[in-house]
Amino acid sequence: MLEIIVFALFVATLLNLLLKYFHVPTIIGYIATGVIIAYGFGLHDAMHNHELKEIAEFGVVFLMFTIGLEFSLQHLLRMKKEVFLYGGLQVHLTALLFGAIAHFLFEIELKSAIIIGLALALSSTAIVLKLLNENGDINKEYGRKVFGILLFQDIAVIPILLMITIFSIEDKSISTLLLETALDATILLIGLYVVGRYLLEPFFYQVTKSKSHEIFIGSILFIVIGASYLAHVLSFSYSLGAFIAGMMIAETHYKHQVEADLIPFRDLLLGIFFITVGMQLDFAIIVKYLGWIALLLPLLIASKVLIIFNLLKFATDRRSALKGGLTLFQLGEFALVIFELSFAQGLLNPVIGQVLIVIVIFSMILTPFVLKKITPLTDRLLLNHDDSMEPFLQTENLSKHIVLIGYGRLGRNIAKLLKKEELLFIAVEQDIQTVKEAQKVNEPVIFGNAGQKNILELVNIKEASAVIVAVDNSQKLHLICETINDLTHSDVKTIVKVDNYVEEQDLNDLGLSHVIVGIENTAVAMVDKVK
Repeated sequence: MLEIIVFALFVATLLNLLLKYFHVPTIIGYIATGVIIAYGFGLHDAMHNHELKEIAEFGVVFLMFTIGLEFSLQHLLRMKKEVFLYGGLQVHLTALLFGAIAHFLFEIELKSAIIIGLALALSSTAIVLKLLNENGDINKEYGRKVFGILLFQDIAVIPILLMITIFSIEDKSISTLLLETALDATILLIGLYVVGRYLLEPFFYQVTKSKSHEIFIGSILFIVIGASYLAHVLSFSYSLGAFIAGMMIAETHYKHQVEADLIPFRDLLLGIFFITVGMQLDFAIIVKYLGWIALLLPLLIASKVLIIFNLLKFATDRRSALKGGLTLFQLGEFALVIFELSFAQGLLNPVIGQVLIVIVIFSMILTPFVLKKITPLTDRLLLNHDDSMEPFLQTENLSKHIVLIGYGRLGRNIAKLLKKEELLFIAVEQDIQTVKEAQKVNEPVIFGNAGQKNILELVNIKEASAVIVAVDNSQKLHLICETINDLTHSDVKTIVKVDNYVEEQDLNDLGLSHVIVGIENTAVAMVDKVK
């Protein structure tokens, strides 16, 4: 076993170094590693090993935990339309279409057809969110829609797995199973809520008092794995417990440090997960059913893209809707779990299951290449696309310009003064409607989250003469200033507007050029007028 681990690490490192040279995502390297070690050491049967499957699943577990850290309960409620409306419609419509095709066209038994339809409706949370986070698109309009749909898909895994249990168990009534599930769900949610609401903050306080980094990391791992295990004991997925635990920690003061410490574990375990995906590629099945695979793969992809595009075009512009469809075209890792469990329970023909698994893996392999070229691909497919969303300014040639962060009321007033002084500037704004309105009148405003380094690099911030930060959100303000501080040198002036002296104190350690305190300065000016 040690020999296999060493060889796998060597192959994964070598392949990813090579692929990075050609700008190919590391996910492909991990999948290729899985194929190599499966055939090199005859490990196809190892994929049926329960312990290996559980270790691999924890890559998705840690991913779901870090996703939960980004979404408090209030945030989830604010996204209810993306999650429950668009996510719900996407899963139900896609499952209905694919299930009907499986049952009526391929004459697959109804229970199996329902499971196939639901499994194929799911996309790859692990791949999509990893790539969207890497390229910064998670904060764009289509990225938020995609995230909402993925979140509903992950929630939908619970009733799908329950359905497999109901279809396979004959000694219990459906009403009994549903009652037991509802009871287990109540216990899980109440238990994790109580821990998160009343115990986590004092627990982390005591841990940080120890001033021991390894104890802090150990406590995080305990919470993630403990919450996952509790969910598993109550017959739910490990990922659901981890996601809820992440949402609970998001309400504490330790959220950012927890996320920073957990990323190495997440990325390592995700690598193992993708290696196990590659290990499931059986070339004997691929060769035998190559014709069916070549026919079904593009049909499934096209159908899924069309469904998501037609759903999202009612909520956003055609460009963002198509990007959402192209991002979620693939079949996901949970489909692999569902197919494996289904033919283990005798609900799915093993040959059909193997063909579907190959199709799922191929679609996952295609995903990084599609997401890497999603903008030109969208342009090619939308011949009459909405040009108003394209950055018309050639940002790569900008030099000695001013970067304006925020294009609200204050930002627009600053922009007017800059134009009056004939100063070259470009603004970054995160409200999509504001960006659209500004671009219609040819204002140099682009859409993006200024807390992301790649967005600031896009506007050539390193070559700027000054940066003006005019955002109203105090929580985002510090993150944006930290990002600016990391990217710029001392010659670049940074002027920041804050609301009060408390916010000014928070920014003192960043060495900003000028911090203007809005409310207090306004009060002083008004009193001066009285004198």
